[in-house]
Amino acid sequence: MTPPRPVPRRAPRRRGLCAAATALALVPAWAVSVPAHAAPSPDAPVVVDEVYGGGGNSGAAFAQDFVELFNPTDEPVSLDGWSVQYASATGTWANGAQTDLAGEIPAGGSFLVGQAVGANTSLPALPEPDVTGTVAMSGSGAKVALVRSTERLACSAAACAEAEDVVDLVGWGSSASSFAGSGPAPGTGNATSVARVDHANTADNAADFAVGAPTPTASGTDPGPGPDPAEPVTIAEIQGTGDTSPLAGRSVTTTGVVTAAYPTGGFDGLSVQTAGTGGDPADDATPGASDGVFVHSRAAAAELAVGDHVEVTGKVTEFHGLTEVSASSWTVLDEPAAQVKPTVTGWPATDAEREALEGMLLAPQGDFTVTDSYATHQYGTVGLAAGDGPLVQPTTVGRPGSAEAAAQAADNAARAVLLDDGASTNYLAAANQDRPLPWLTGGEPVRVGAPVTFTGPVVLDYRFDAWGLQPTTPLTPDVAGTVQPATFENTREDAPRDVGGTLQVGTFNVLNYFTTTGDQLDGCTYYTDRHGEPVTVRGGCLARGAADAENLERQEAKLVAAISALGADVVALEEIENSAAFGKDRDQALSDLVDALDAHDGAGTWAYVASPADVPADEDVIRNAFVYRTAGAEPVGASRILDDPVAFGNARQPLAQVFQPAGGVDADTGDDVVVITNHFKSKGSAGPWPGDEDTGDGQGASNESRVRQATALAGFADDVAADAGTDAVLLVGDLNAYEQEDPVVVLTDAGYTDLGPTTGEHTYSYQGQVGSLDHVLASPAAVAEVTGTDIWAINAAEPVANEYSRYEYNVTNLYDTSPFRSSDHDPLLVGLDLAPSAPAWDERTRYGRGDRVVHDGVLVEATRPNRAKEPGAKPHGPWRVVA
Repeated sequence: MTPPRPVPRRAPRRRGLCAAATALALVPAWAVSVPAHAAPSPDAPVVVDEVYGGGGNSGAAFAQDFVELFNPTDEPVSLDGWSVQYASATGTWANGAQTDLAGEIPAGGSFLVGQAVGANTSLPALPEPDVTGTVAMSGSGAKVALVRSTERLACSAAACAEAEDVVDLVGWGSSASSFAGSGPAPGTGNATSVARVDHANTADNAADFAVGAPTPTASGTDPGPGPDPAEPVTIAEIQGTGDTSPLAGRSVTTTGVVTAAYPTGGFDGLSVQTAGTGGDPADDATPGASDGVFVHSRAAAAELAVGDHVEVTGKVTEFHGLTEVSASSWTVLDEPAAQVKPTVTGWPATDAEREALEGMLLAPQGDFTVTDSYATHQYGTVGLAAGDGPLVQPTTVGRPGSAEAAAQAADNAARAVLLDDGASTNYLAAANQDRPLPWLTGGEPVRVGAPVTFTGPVVLDYRFDAWGLQPTTPLTPDVAGTVQPATFENTREDAPRDVGGTLQVGTFNVLNYFTTTGDQLDGCTYYTDRHGEPVTVRGGCLARGAADAENLERQEAKLVAAISALGADVVALEEIENSAAFGKDRDQALSDLVDALDAHDGAGTWAYVASPADVPADEDVIRNAFVYRTAGAEPVGASRILDDPVAFGNARQPLAQVFQPAGGVDADTGDDVVVITNHFKSKGSAGPWPGDEDTGDGQGASNESRVRQATALAGFADDVAADAGTDAVLLVGDLNAYEQEDPVVVLTDAGYTDLGPTTGEHTYSYQGQVGSLDHVLASPAAVAEVTGTDIWAINAAEPVANEYSRYEYNVTNLYDTSPFRSSDHDPLLVGLDLAPSAPAWDERTRYGRGDRVVHDGVLVEATRPNRAKEPGAKPHGPWRVVA
């Protein structure tokens, strides 16, 4: 199991302009004196309002780092004897640095603490700071505390948020170890800061801060002339016909009908559309310019309702690509407004066409397909692809760097759209885990490849660096029946299709199946559920699977259900525990899995292929393995490992075994096949070879390592096949390479046929694109015996929230004991019509009881001595059918 993948971070809301005066009036007045205990709270007399650590770096906005403080009260506050203290994201406060403060912060005003000047001093300078220090701060994430003392903090990371002299504390970036509230503020870059939204202070960094352009303000900063008088304009004039508004930075007044309202969930605003617009695109009076716009104001969103005809005044801004009006005032108009109709349209093919509809109410037409559900349990987003299929990995359809791969990448970009929940809520944050998940609570599963039906209008907008479709109000499951604008078809299949043959071979990556659980070892750290209970191992020890027996039972139940229902006679396994790493028999976890399969299917149903006598001296903690049904398959001879420490020094060594259908008597008569299971080096980190760096061609890191492994595998397969006396070979498993990438091509160039593409399905989904990392490659002799191939889509298509490793992460518990999301890879299944191990029936031969022959392609066995008794001549004659 790979630790939970990072999901795209939501583009943050920058500090707004409209609510500052209101906020000042609501905060209790503070005199110069403050209480001795001043831990971060919503009533803090001074807050850390903005932090910028990219000063003087490449791409920076300013030459100098800064910390800006803000006084939300109606009285000045003395900062004499206070300090701003800094520590790295994971460092201790005691080893950090600080800047001592002096002076006064005015009521409702700011105080600028300049910090270290970076290398590029030609960048713009800060306004004259009120105090200057020398602390060089991180441009991506760290910790800053405002302390009512100049003594260095000595508290632990968690305790500092409650320390007596800490007036306010901000941790930003995902790895910050200290923060106020449920989590740290978002991470930054050299060109961005984190700042409070409208100076908001709920004592929760995750909720109060957003990323945006730095806006340093000192206590003596001249606010400049008053705002320009607002000019009356239409929404289409605000939007213009380009990517950005021609009126950006100007104050405007416009009118329209509220089509969507987001008073909760973090959007803090409304969608407003010109009255009478929408409907048939042919009737559009402003072609190329949108008639809808987002109005940013938390107060307006709370006060106004969908259907209100409003006049709004505010400044036009561009927020991460979304045109907005930051509202300073609004009025509900008495006169009735012409109806706004959803624009009836297919997915706009170009950015220009989408810009012309930004902010407008839509009734999407045509096919849409789920292409990504990975972030659905965290942010309530579902990735869609316009059209009747999901987005596809470019190197699945074309060679790296080819025109075909480029065309697929372009197609992906044109068809991708997010279906959102009208909120920026992080459901994995502790404060939100008791809120039921939108989209996943009730209804059909949200599966990659599932057709989507829109049941209500949506608003087109641009957030999180992507075009998105928003509901008209934030989704919550208790009102999903009235506002959820889409449904999904249930595409689950309870079993793979029948692939035929006399021997069925499957391959399955089993998601770090470890029967050595974390609680049996020292030093393990864990991913935890919403109650803080361990679920899976995060690090600190060799185990990679379940945290304890209870979670192992959940994992095992799903894996057993999947392996049993796969229907294979032989199952090659990848990512199973190598028990030798824990001082046990190398096959212990494999034996435990067979015991669990037998408990499910009946004693003696399953067996495993024992490790060979010779195993590599240096192995990974995970390995390759085989299990098989005793009534369907027989191993022929011992298993064999490719012990090549050069090619496989950073991967799992291939494991080979010869199999024949159960009941075979002579492996020389054509009923045997060599199966070699593999797990090549992953794409995520670079190996030792010159070609292992990620070149950006789509193959990821360690491509040369995988090419070397594929080359060694081809030679190994030749040797094993020659020793076995057969030309039928299957190379199976997780090659960590998509269909047209170099390692797969090495094997197809060696004469093997990749059977997976014949199914039209894929085994893996990553970053919203499907492709196959898992393969069954057949030699020419094996291809001649293939009766069918299938990819059983039980895992990659499923939301990760269904996995055992996400048990109790949210009050919506999606775990069950079905095969679905038993792993992150889908199993493959291939049928082979292998010749039974017996001679052809001869009417002149006298047969004894137990003799086997092949008659009309069927293996039969004599039930008593006979001669010239043709098998099949009588339903219950002297022969019985074996296979």
